[in-house]
Amino acid sequence: MKKFILSFLIYIIGVTSVFSQTYQELSDRAIVCTEQDSLAQAENYIRQALKLEPANPHNALLFSNLGTIQRRQRDYDQALESYTYALNIAPRAVPILLNRAALNLEMGRNEQARVDYSLVLDLEKDNREALLMRAYIYVLRRDYPAARIDYNRLLELDPQSYSGRLGLATLEQKEGKFREALEILNKMLAATPEDATLYIARADVEREMKHEDLALVDLEEAIRLDAASADAYLLRGNIYLAQKKKGLAKADFEKAISLGVPPADLHEQLRQCK
Repeated sequence: MKKFILSFLIYIIGVTSVFSQTYQELSDRAIVCTEQDSLAQAENYIRQALKLEPANPHNALLFSNLGTIQRRQRDYDQALESYTYALNIAPRAVPILLNRAALNLEMGRNEQARVDYSLVLDLEKDNREALLMRAYIYVLRRDYPAARIDYNRLLELDPQSYSGRLGLATLEQKEGKFREALEILNKMLAATPEDATLYIARADVEREMKHEDLALVDLEEAIRLDAASADAYLLRGNIYLAQKKKGLAKADFEKAISLGVPPADLHEQLRQCK
């Protein structure tokens, strides 16, 4: 009986200590835990705060923070639900819309992401992140005219946007406008000649133009600048394979796998190297 009473008292003390904390204290503790990467504890504090004051107008921020924590824990469905709860409270909150859009894109829900980025642009017509990412989605959908409108608007706002210029170069390549793509990439490389990504992008355009020798030169430079670039080895391997240089192609594909490319993604190429 004494043991039962002791256990009950410990339980009561624990419950009392939780509920003696205010909404703000719980919210602040959640922030500290998140910064310390104690994500499970941060989530617990947020849930306690939400339970304590379910009608608090600041719950939109708490739900948004909860979504970000769940996203970091790779609990994507729960994160999506939390962002949606947040937007039910604050439907015009652009940062939360951007978070949900990015999560939708990460989950392969491209149309839902496009809708969210469009909602952002309805609220802030010059939001650069939304313009960039919606353009990217349009390229994936092969809606090239719509992508061009967004890229052009972005570059009107920020002519030196790295991602905007690279995205537009990719769009030019997709539309078969190889010289226009090269013009953009050449200007970017003139400004940042140590950027491996730009050499890979230019090599891909050169490959499509049947200038394989130029592409190989650019890929050599890309690998010199970034020896851990799986994309460079992949592209060079595909060029070697097209040239029937199977041994060189196989070596590059195996190197790409060692850098993190799933072997299943290269099954067909490796089969052709035999």
